[in-house]
Amino acid sequence: MEQYGLNDIVEMKKEHPCHKSKLWKIIRMGADIKIKCQGCGSSIMFDRAEFERKLKRVVQKAEKED
Repeated sequence: MEQYGLNDIVEMKKEHPCHKSKLWKIIRMGADIKIKCQGCGSSIMFDRAEFERKLKRVVQKAEKED
């Protein structure tokens, strides 16, 4: 499984119903993972196992902060 982190841009297997973007930004990580649609700005929360099952690929890694 690919590694992902906070503020990474990811692509899910199914796109959001808004059809504006297929990309999502990870905005919260813990036992649950919250992602935000890059098209309309709505957010969805998944438990970690469900998120990993629906994740297609990591598009862009977030820049490291020092």
